[in-house]
Amino acid sequence: MKKAIVLFLLVSAIVVLAQEPSAITVKESFTNTGVVIVSADMSGKTVELQCNVASPSCSVLKPGKYLMVQLPKNHGMYDCQNADVFNAAANPSTDPRVGEYCLTVR
Repeated sequence: MKKAIVLFLLVSAIVVLAQEPSAITVKESFTNTGVVIVSADMSGKTVELQCNVASPSCSVLKPGKYLMVQLPKNHGMYDCQNADVFNAAANPSTDPRVGEYCLTVR
């Protein structure tokens, strides 16, 4: 059982490391009927991040710069393109994430 847990953690770390972080700039963030909605800019494109308030990995982001790592398909807690968000100075492979969100590119 311990080997399975170690293998799972190793594979999870490799998946996160394989993804390139993207710089995003959060413009605004608010809560609406139990859902956090974050509007951000990513390389000139407007993106929207959403998460459920009840989730422990959900947080309202303050305006500013962050790093975002898009997770591979079928990874994450939401049934959409999942993304982990980190502080701008963070190392996604070692530092804790600020939150996990459902990503929509507009």
